[in-house]
Amino acid sequence: MTNEVNVSDTQDRWTLADITALFDGIFAERYQTRLVRGGDEPLYRPANSETPYHQVIFARGYYASALHEISHWCIAGEKRRQLEDYGYWYCPDGRNAEQQRAFEQAEIAPQALESIFTRACGRVFHVSVDNLGGDIEVDIAAFAARVEARAQRYLEKGLPARANAFQVALRGYYSDQATLAEAVAQAHATLDERDKALSA
Repeated sequence: MTNEVNVSDTQDRWTLADITALFDGIFAERYQTRLVRGGDEPLYRPANSETPYHQVIFARGYYASALHEISHWCIAGEKRRQLEDYGYWYCPDGRNAEQQRAFEQAEIAPQALESIFTRACGRVFHVSVDNLGGDIEVDIAAFAARVEARAQRYLEKGLPARANAFQVALRGYYSDQATLAEAVAQAHATLDERDKALSA
């Protein structure tokens, strides 16, 4: 009975308001970046004259889309973060075999981070080959194995700094039952320690 209550409590906390509060609490001031609910397609939009902060826009209010787009942002370097969609050209659903291979290669690292974030929330991760309209057969199991291997490498060798801070907040909030403010503070402490180490 206790386990059922714990699972229910966790599911009640999987809200867009909470994931947005965690992301914005960690990154809005330090990186001038906010998480934004969008329409059908996700997009990264750098700050401009109308919007003074960068936007990580996720699709249709989907929680998994938010984690996926955050993963891309956590990998993108400073120069990429000045470009719409990080300067990458997206090939839509219906890719041929060569385009699908390129897509999967580019998606291994962000989906590996997404899997780590998803598990930190207590959710089940599913890889996405994002080619439902294509005529080619996609080996989902092989792609999933490559994503999992990359996730294990991240866990063994360390996550990128922003990804690590976000994972700390997710674990604090979802696993350790910290408040939003406490989880954000834990993430800030992680980034502060990194900054001190770099300046030492």
